[in-house]
Amino acid sequence: MDKPPFHPYIMLAIGVLSISTAAIFVKLAGGVPASMIAFYRLLFAVLIMAPYVMWKHTHEFKSITSKDWLLAVFAGIFLAFHFILWFESLNYTSVASSVILVSMQPLFAFLGTYLFFKERFTAGALLSMMIAITGSIIISSGDFQLDGTALLGDILALLGAMMVTAYFLLGQNLRKRLSLLFHTFIVYGIATISLFIYNVAMNYPFTGYSNKQWLIFLALAIIPTFFGHSLFNWSLRWISTSTISMSILLEPIGASILAYIVLGEQITSYQWLGGSIVLFGLILFIMSTKKLRRPKITHASKRL
Repeated sequence: MDKPPFHPYIMLAIGVLSISTAAIFVKLAGGVPASMIAFYRLLFAVLIMAPYVMWKHTHEFKSITSKDWLLAVFAGIFLAFHFILWFESLNYTSVASSVILVSMQPLFAFLGTYLFFKERFTAGALLSMMIAITGSIIISSGDFQLDGTALLGDILALLGAMMVTAYFLLGQNLRKRLSLLFHTFIVYGIATISLFIYNVAMNYPFTGYSNKQWLIFLALAIIPTFFGHSLFNWSLRWISTSTISMSILLEPIGASILAYIVLGEQITSYQWLGGSIVLFGLILFIMSTKKLRRPKITHASKRL
């Protein structure tokens, strides 16, 4: 294996820090509908990718069948609603609760592969899921005691995790036949169109935002999307998938620290306790399913 041009673990650390900024940017966009934030994040990402895709990957359009397009359409729709639900959850609950709960996506992914692809469970996987679910209940119960609307945010974050799971399960076959960048470009494009239709239906304004908000939309497209997930994909050449999966579990910690520094959000005892239990459960889950899971459903390919 050739020597990496940059130290992989330094790049991995930058990737974790980058994805940790997503929830912060959404909070800072204050007053913008969640679906509009998601629309501009993906639109700018698509526009940034477009020149290179059209230069290097145009030939891949010929390899997409009608079935592939159907899978891509549904995957894009689920991705769009993942962003709507997750970003909307941040209007009701804290960054810590939202990011921890949406990070439970690997559990939903494994449940999906059990139902649709007959993946088998190990005792460790079942135990770890029960631990993570217990942690999420502690977080939600604490949020409910503090503010009833925070529980709604927790539920939206969990629904967002389910939506991104559906996105991955639908797109996994398509990913086998297309390059990563081209697959991402297609699904992002469809998700952008879906969000455009949704925003039109909801009569949300596409203009009239401040310079700060436009910069936030652009930052969301660049920092968590490209500096985050692109670095994870780059690191896969030199670092194991399980290591990257573990590292991404640091996102809730990074996001919570940034929320404290930038937004002044305090972390409650319920979030400390429940979050620690959720993260422990997810770590145990990744370790117990390491040999069973296929790369296509790894946590490393989580939220885009």
